[in-house]
Amino acid sequence: MPAYVILGRGQWAQRIRSIIAAEGHGVSLIEETRQQQAEANEQCLERIANAIQRTGAGIAWICTAPGLHVHLMIEAALEAGAHVIVEKPWYGSEEESRRLQTLASSRGRIIALHFEYLVLKEVEECKSVLYPGEGCRFGGRFFLSRPDHTGIPAIDNLGCHLFSIREYVAPASTISGMVCGYQQPDERLAWFDRGGERVATFDLLRHNQRIIQVFMQKVEAALDGAAFPFDLNFASRVARELEKFKKRGGA
Repeated sequence: MPAYVILGRGQWAQRIRSIIAAEGHGVSLIEETRQQQAEANEQCLERIANAIQRTGAGIAWICTAPGLHVHLMIEAALEAGAHVIVEKPWYGSEEESRRLQTLASSRGRIIALHFEYLVLKEVEECKSVLYPGEGCRFGGRFFLSRPDHTGIPAIDNLGCHLFSIREYVAPASTISGMVCGYQQPDERLAWFDRGGERVATFDLLRHNQRIIQVFMQKVEAALDGAAFPFDLNFASRVARELEKFKKRGGA
């Protein structure tokens, strides 16, 4: 059973830490992940890599806000010999994504993007029926009642979940409509239509599945050779389709 180390200090980091501990894994926390003033990239990378290595963890879970600093932490985790889980949304360029994915593969390590809704049973079942989704139309709404505390646009922070479902289940589908926002009544719906009929609906807000724990199980199974599709290549495709949607005026 691999030990984990959490990189981050916020509420989400603490939540993930408690879930990991409840599953019986050893879990450490590294709070000082920010690059120090006048600290070169190489120095920051070495400092974080050494901190990860000292924990003896096999999996590093990066629970910080997205940004270029995440790339440095990924590289530090790989340098320390750890597999990596990264929170969404992914803002890396395709070139940088390929570089990090290639680096991980060369070291026999996994980089997993935490798109937790993809492990829902109904999503998996729908993929087995619809993939790759020619002739399907995809839509979704993802609203949070609370205000934004992240500084991340709703279409990025929330929409990436919807786009990850489309990319996984039916990447050839067209988008019929998608709306995301903060400070609106909670709603998390995604659906597929085909031939004018609704063929699948996912209520992401109302389910009783332990999706974070199942995601962990899939990552751990991949350490023993099981297939794991939610890597940086997958995240780059999600980000690319999301950017296309935004350029067409989606929000």
